[in-house]
Amino acid sequence: MLVFVGLIFVVIGLIHFYLWKRLARDPLRPGRARRVGAILAVVLALLVPATLIGTRTGHAEWLAWPGYLWLALMFYLLVTLAMLEIPRAAIRLWWRSSAKTKVLEPAGAGAPARTETPAAEEPDEKAGIERRLLLARGAAIFAGLTAAGITGYGVRTALGPPQLDRWSMPMAKLPRTMDGLRLAVVSDIHLGPLTGTRHVGRIVDLINSVQADIVCVVGDLVDGTVAELGRFATPLADIESRHGAYFVTGNHEYYSGYEPWIEEVTRLGLRPLRNERVEIDGLDLAGVNDLGGAPFDDGPDFAKALGDRDASRPVVLMAHQPAAARDAAPFGVDLQLSGHTHGGQMAPFNLLVKLDQPVVSGYGNVDGVPVYVTNGAGFWGPPVRVGAPPQVTVVELRAM
Repeated sequence: MLVFVGLIFVVIGLIHFYLWKRLARDPLRPGRARRVGAILAVVLALLVPATLIGTRTGHAEWLAWPGYLWLALMFYLLVTLAMLEIPRAAIRLWWRSSAKTKVLEPAGAGAPARTETPAAEEPDEKAGIERRLLLARGAAIFAGLTAAGITGYGVRTALGPPQLDRWSMPMAKLPRTMDGLRLAVVSDIHLGPLTGTRHVGRIVDLINSVQADIVCVVGDLVDGTVAELGRFATPLADIESRHGAYFVTGNHEYYSGYEPWIEEVTRLGLRPLRNERVEIDGLDLAGVNDLGGAPFDDGPDFAKALGDRDASRPVVLMAHQPAAARDAAPFGVDLQLSGHTHGGQMAPFNLLVKLDQPVVSGYGNVDGVPVYVTNGAGFWGPPVRVGAPPQVTVVELRAM
């Protein structure tokens, strides 16, 4: 753990050193402005771990807004500046080649071409410095405006109302009498210091607007204890559905005191499916604890939830992480509903999420298990979503 934490600090330091070099050292002449830039880089580098630790422990929640916004801005500054490295290098290479020796025309017929590099034609050092400053300043301004624009757009998207996503799933075993059964799926609400009191209320309003038959809350409801956030979760009691609302744990429940939260959601009218299943007419609805519960002796038990069941009945599995489908595959799951990925939350971060999860957003097939991953209705860390808007998904089951 100490090695991992140390590595994180080193990475944060290197990122801020790179940002200081490209945004302060390169575009500014030596002097006060450059020194201020260096001090600011150190302060911002310290702000990142202070925010992550302070908000996690509850001792410095006031850091959440400045710290997480800087984390998002830092990410997009890094991405933009990294993309500019190639054109930047190409321009500087062109400048150098244009300052090299000139090829002179032959003096007469048959005379060979000559090259020469007279001292008077050496590149002017002062002009070279000015050109480098101009290039560095242009890159810094472009990166700053681009990162600020993307971050601003992402904040507006993340803090706005979730979108309604609809998806139809043909299911061979589904009885004709259940054709058109609608499941409202929501994940990653992430109640926390930045969500406010309206966050859950408008999610519940959207769920109720679709008149779902079943509501599935697939984990990561909270980022804090019941004592801190319980009052924000009270709108969950207003969920309306024909066959009830069900809940499975996500990895963040285990960081926030999962047992009190299980009691709280039960009090609010949601039924936790803790490695168990229920029969709803001609359908089995199963739920497993999150993979992140294993270190807390509360991990998933697929055999308990899915074993010894009538295989002629269709089964829908609620599992927070898409990767759980690999363990569910031997049990003949007809559909798995998951979240966890946030759809990547901040593109192009979705490319990294693909390294950890088999499906990032929408429909996929994992070892023969159909998996649908909803983007989640909230956010974790930075209140920013780019390329993955918050959503509530309505899955309509169709008989074949």
